[in-house]
Parts: sequence; structure tokens; C-alpha cells
Amino acid sequence: MCSSLPDLKLLQIFAAVVRHQGFAPAQQELGLSASAISTYMSQLERHLGIVLCHRGRGGFGLTSKGELYHKECLRILGELEGFERYGAALQGELRGTLTIGVLDSTVTDATLPLADVIGVFSKDHPAVYLDLKIQTPHELQVGVLDDRIDVAVGAFASPMNGLVSQALHREQHWLYCSDKHPLFGRKRVPPEVITQQRMVTRGYWSEQELARQGFPQPSATVENMEAQLILVLSGAYIGYLPEHYAEYWVDRNRLRPILPASFGYQAPFSLIYRRGRAREPMVLTFREFVRTSMDS
Repeated sequence: MCSSLPDLKLLQIFAAVVRHQGFAPAQQELGLSASAISTYMSQLERHLGIVLCHRGRGGFGLTSKGELYHKECLRILGELEGFERYGAALQGELRGTLTIGVLDSTVTDATLPLADVIGVFSKDHPAVYLDLKIQTPHELQVGVLDDRIDVAVGAFASPMNGLVSQALHREQHWLYCSDKHPLFGRKRVPPEVITQQRMVTRGYWSEQELARQGFPQPSATVENMEAQLILVLSGAYIGYLPEHYAEYWVDRNRLRPILPASFGYQAPFSLIYRRGRAREPMVLTFREFVRTSMDS
């Protein structure tokens, strides 16, 4: 049994190895050889008296105790980074890494000027290193809870426990077909005909959500908005897209919304962060930048 805390460097190496899912993939980030990483990992395991991960021909994987220790490792590293940020803030300067998560295809949303917010934030706080991640709603929430993401912006239908949500705006979505689809030239289409068309949906949508829109099941699944747009433009599928994202193609007569009075919804966007981090200087400052931009 270990009688002292492990070296912080060992915890950082362990977190990097898990993040990259192996010793060799973590070499570039750590600036170490695979053999050196293996030596450090063995040192950490000897200190703890447990096996943290499996490595070999079967590939990399955490043991059950390794998974538990990894979660605690991320929490501790997150707390230490937050403490470092707090000390810098007391000196009047924000520094460190701010990891922001966001849904894909928000760049065309004028109501959510995230690029402008980041531009002003970076100008006012040049010592902050920004890490921007584009992920699904589920990945964003898990990342915030695990402290791998500091703040995230998106539409979260089922907010997870432990998160605080700051409402931003509602994003309008319509059901679209392309100029290659048989419905494109038809003026009046009964809803029952529309719901029988081949539908593409995002993988993080639940079947209940799809059924609520009147569709029995999807004919294709994607994980991001661009892939969904490609399939809709192919003419083989219809699908929901944000109004701002489809506007370019609508203006060029390549897309049109289908029966907007019946098929449309608004996705409530919000900024989320982990409960307990509201007063951290970096998180608090970025939240204020977003709030100010949305109010102006």
C-alpha cells in the first residue's frame, strides 16, 4: 500500500496515455519514447500496488481499478489546474488552458456569435491557451462532467445531473428536401406522404424524438450536420437542418423546407459547466463574455 501521493508527472502521463489509448499514440504529446512511458506507468503501478491497464497484443485497456483511478486522476488534475488559474487571476491575469466544447455547424448561426466571443476573449486574455472541441451533445456533457471540457455550448435535450445550464437562444430547424428529391417541385404534400419518405437523422436523436415528429424510423444515420446535409442534397433522403445552416442552399434553390407549418422545431441552446466551477475565474469570465454578446 502506498504511503504518499504519487508524483504529479506520473498522473499527467497516465491521463495522457488513457486519452490517446496507448503508449505509442501518447508519445508526441508527452515528448517521451514508448519505452519511457512504459517505465513511468510501471513506476505508478508499483507505487499504488495495483495494475492500472492492460497492454500487449490485445491492445490497450484499463482494468476495473484503473478506470476508477483514472476518474479520480482527472478530477485531481482538473482541481490543480483550476487552482493554478485562480492564483493567476489573483494576480490580475488569466492564464492556463480553456477547453470549449460546441456542437458542429454553429459557425453560420448569427444569433450565437461564438467566433466573435472567442476573438474578444483571446484579445483581452492573451495568456489563455484555447482548445476548441466539436462533439455530440452526449460527448459534450460527459466531457464537462469529467472536467475534460470547461464550458460547452449546444442543445441538450436531457441535461445530466451535476451540470449548470445558462440559457442562450432557440435554434430554428426545418425539414428539408433537395432539388433532386421528388417532393421538391410539389406545392402541397400531405403530412402522411412526407412521413413515409426516406429520412436521415442524427445518431444522438432518440427514436421517441423521431416518432414525435411523425416518422416511424430513419433510413440513414449520421453523427454530424455536414454529413446530414450531404445526404439531403443527394436527393435520396429528407432531413432536419438548422435554418441558418441550410440558408446558403435555399438561396441557391438547392434546398427547400417541406410543409413548415407542420414540420419544424426549435432547439434550445445553452452554455453548460460543471456544478461547483461557477466561480472559477476562467469559466466565469468566458460565461460573462457569452452573456454580454447574446444581450447586445
